[in-house]
Amino acid sequence: MDAAAGICRDRVVAVTGAGRGLGRAHALAFAAEGARVVVNDLGVGPDGRPGGDSPAGRVVEEIRARGGEAVAHSGDVASAEGAASLVATALGSFGRLDTLVNNAGFLRDRMLVNLDEDDWDAVVRVHLTGHFLPLKHAAAHWRAETRAGREPVARVVNTSSGAGLLGSVGQGSYSAAKAGIVGLTLVAAAELSRYGVQVNAVAPAARTRMTERTFAGTMAAPKDPGAFDAMAPENVSPLVVWLGSAASAGVTGRVFEAEAGRITVMEGWRRGPTADRGTRWTPAEAGDTALKLLAEGVPPHPVYGARQET
Repeated sequence: MDAAAGICRDRVVAVTGAGRGLGRAHALAFAAEGARVVVNDLGVGPDGRPGGDSPAGRVVEEIRARGGEAVAHSGDVASAEGAASLVATALGSFGRLDTLVNNAGFLRDRMLVNLDEDDWDAVVRVHLTGHFLPLKHAAAHWRAETRAGREPVARVVNTSSGAGLLGSVGQGSYSAAKAGIVGLTLVAAAELSRYGVQVNAVAPAARTRMTERTFAGTMAAPKDPGAFDAMAPENVSPLVVWLGSAASAGVTGRVFEAEAGRITVMEGWRRGPTADRGTRWTPAEAGDTALKLLAEGVPPHPVYGARQET
């Protein structure tokens, strides 16, 4: 595709955790559609510990080799300083910021009884705080633009997970953080619409460093080089690019699953069967009523990895 004619032509996009996997695929896809890209990556290992690597620079080189424009950012977006410098890098390098893709994260999986507080805090910090702080600083910029009479056509794409929507055994911290990202997305969409900002989330499934151990053997690339690679991270990027473009006008506060060739609109918590007696229940009455309502409702999807009763 001619990048000059792409759906993100002239847009400036910042992608966090863009040195590998999904983030790298997103950065390359945005550049292919004409965007100028800020490639953020801290260069850590899959568990968030120092990795001694600089993958953001390599992705920038890839984009430039294909005729695109990009700059690297190696700050920690889960810190106020790093998040602020991400926005500053976009403004300093390209004069604007149009789209923020929050994608950075890592895993430290443990069953709950074995999960250390430090590991819990680290996972929640990078996923949830690492979404909140870049969003906050980008939103402050867009609010200032609106108040100056330059209302942006701004987009935020957050990265949740099926683990955050349905739960995943052995991933309590990750599931909690990813569920929090959905809540953050809904609030941000409601609060920021007045400033020309749309906020959505994707729950991707793809082969990355984070998933290769969790789903070992089920996400391998096909042996036939001509076959469709259902688990390639590049399959998720087209939806992310569209959500990050002006073409997605009117779409905000939504959550999508994206995997292989499938896109699903997720329908979250909605009020189901209800009983109202107009006064206080006794515990026994509340229990009887709850059981009746549960029998009328739709059973939840099973938690990933949960043992199924036969």
